[in-house]
Amino acid sequence: MTLLAVEDLSKRYRLPREHLLAAAPEVQALQEVSFTLAAGRSLGIVGESGSGKSTLARLVMALESPSSGRVLLGGTDLHTLTRAELRRVRARLQMVFQDPYGSLDPRRTVLQAVAEPLAVLHGAGRAEQRERAAEVLDAVGLRASDLGKYPHEFSGGQRQRIAIARALVTRPELIVADEPVSALDVSVQAQVLNLMQDLQERYGVTYLFISHDLAVVDLVCDEVIVLQQGRVVERGNPRTLFRRPQHPYTQRLLAAVPGG
Repeated sequence: MTLLAVEDLSKRYRLPREHLLAAAPEVQALQEVSFTLAAGRSLGIVGESGSGKSTLARLVMALESPSSGRVLLGGTDLHTLTRAELRRVRARLQMVFQDPYGSLDPRRTVLQAVAEPLAVLHGAGRAEQRERAAEVLDAVGLRASDLGKYPHEFSGGQRQRIAIARALVTRPELIVADEPVSALDVSVQAQVLNLMQDLQERYGVTYLFISHDLAVVDLVCDEVIVLQQGRVVERGNPRTLFRRPQHPYTQRLLAAVPGG
């Protein structure tokens, strides 16, 4: 069953005018990107910096509006919803960011950070917030006794586990993971990736996995899309595509990998 459908998605940004009478120049960040993602599966989006990966993530999360095209979650076009309707849908899709240090407020306890989506999106009471927060914290390998601690008391890998717990607490169908392990030590990356795979099996969550690291996508994703300057240039099973790339851009990406 298709959970996420992206149809002819394009995004243009206006740049500052060079002088008062000149027309504002535009940059095309995404150009007619289309794909589908089945429930319970993982799709990787790869490409070099500036290829449009993070723009795509923001559009899928409805944090920005597209210039044209549609993003459908379970058949619902996210960008036609009112603010109130989108707020209700938010519980179904969550995001894990790149920086586990910057994504957590140092002044808020783990309980406050993890339970916030429940309070904002579900109006859950304090007892339910604590119960659900303890549940997801246990699921990511931490303890209920950690709920009263602050982010500075944890390592980078543990902070990213907390960020994943926060994304899971509303029991979303889709998680957009934007470079979720790139800020972590190599020794910790595998632990977090294994955790995400375990959580997918346990909760049936679907991942849209944004990464510049081809090895990471090869490990965790069922399918991969290669973006170049906002366009899809190649797609397929990563085990096949990364070993026999057809497009010259994909070939260059692989050639740039150390030991590739």
